[in-house]
Amino acid sequence: MMRHWKLFLALVIFQAYATQIFTQAAVFREYIGANFENVRFSDVPINPNVEVHFILSFAIDYTTGSSPNPTNGKFNVFWDADNLGPSQVLSIKRQHKNVKVALSIGGDTVGSKHVNFTAFSVDSWVSNAVTSLTRVIKQYNLDGIDIDYEHFNVAPDIFSQCIGRVVTTLKKNRVISFASIAPFDDGDVQRHYMALWKSYGRVFDYVNFQFYAYDKGTTIAQFLRYFDTQVANYNGGKVLVSFSTDSSGGLKPDNGFFTACEKLRSQRKLNGIFVWSADNSKASGFSYERQSQALLVKAK
Repeated sequence: MMRHWKLFLALVIFQAYATQIFTQAAVFREYIGANFENVRFSDVPINPNVEVHFILSFAIDYTTGSSPNPTNGKFNVFWDADNLGPSQVLSIKRQHKNVKVALSIGGDTVGSKHVNFTAFSVDSWVSNAVTSLTRVIKQYNLDGIDIDYEHFNVAPDIFSQCIGRVVTTLKKNRVISFASIAPFDDGDVQRHYMALWKSYGRVFDYVNFQFYAYDKGTTIAQFLRYFDTQVANYNGGKVLVSFSTDSSGGLKPDNGFFTACEKLRSQRKLNGIFVWSADNSKASGFSYERQSQALLVKAK
């Protein structure tokens, strides 16, 4: 009996160690569902040797309908739920044990309006957000959350308190297992996210920095400098590199993105890659997604 107990304990320790190594490896992440292009999880290539996160875009605390308005933290689903619903989430996770699925909150626009972060009070927004997000996350069998607000009706400290408290509570309640933020190089955006990072950086596992928000024609050397700058801004964070498959700027795959990634990999700085977005990549057959994941396997 003692021998069997020792063997069982050894297996538990080994599995915990293996899980820790896996979660520390470079991750591939992709936003999906924002543009209603009928893209499905199963359309996207999945390398079994890298951790893959799909990020549903977006859940927004605005009313649905023709004239959306802020709801003070009561979130509704605004992604393509017909193709990316609860059953599809369960199915892709069952088929691929290396896949996790998150939702992103905020985004740039809803209808023809900017999504402005609006809180009537910190306590009321946090209460509403925890309740509504818990409902959506459990309904859709999700694993994590991404923060992608890009416009603000509140000061940085209010944004920090609201988001930080919600993510902390969701993790404490084991509703989510990971969280990320998605800032970009804009003065107001950086003020809000760096305030959040200063107070609550410990609860975020990834920084999905939108490097594609830099100018078109970004060079490899510029990209590497931008990366070092954001690593300093989000000190201690796991900053991921990124590209877009739409008409956004930054360093494109055809212009040296993967060369820059190889440089970061050689310096042991390549934490992962994320892509905006699967909706845009569908037409070209996801070739850059395959290339990204193959590179990340080498970075493990």
